[in-house]
Amino acid sequence: MKQTQSLKKKFQFRYVYNKGKSLANRHLVMYVVKTGKQINHIGISVSKKVGKSVVRSRVTRLIRESYRLREEQIAKGYDIVVIARVFANGASFQEIDHSLKHLLKKHNLLLPETTEKREQK
Repeated sequence: MKQTQSLKKKFQFRYVYNKGKSLANRHLVMYVVKTGKQINHIGISVSKKVGKSVVRSRVTRLIRESYRLREEQIAKGYDIVVIARVFANGASFQEIDHSLKHLLKKHNLLLPETTEKREQK
């Protein structure tokens, strides 16, 4: 993730929880705060309710990879916190990716695709 840094400290997460707007779907909850900087910060939270450590690590990796693949399409200047719900436990990569894309669209963070990218596909 070249253009994104991680949220690591408790006070950073708390700021996004208190000031941000939240939206949710079946697998994920997303909080977003506009910062105005030229870089995004992302934090991923997976509680023990989701499963044991192996399951939590897997869900975290799926969310991080989904974000990494979409990083170029996401608007800059936001702090984003993604929280995994219990239903994320047995979810496939496609389901997590679809859920993340859905929430990014709802928050209006996805940039419109350019015609060049469409032609390459």
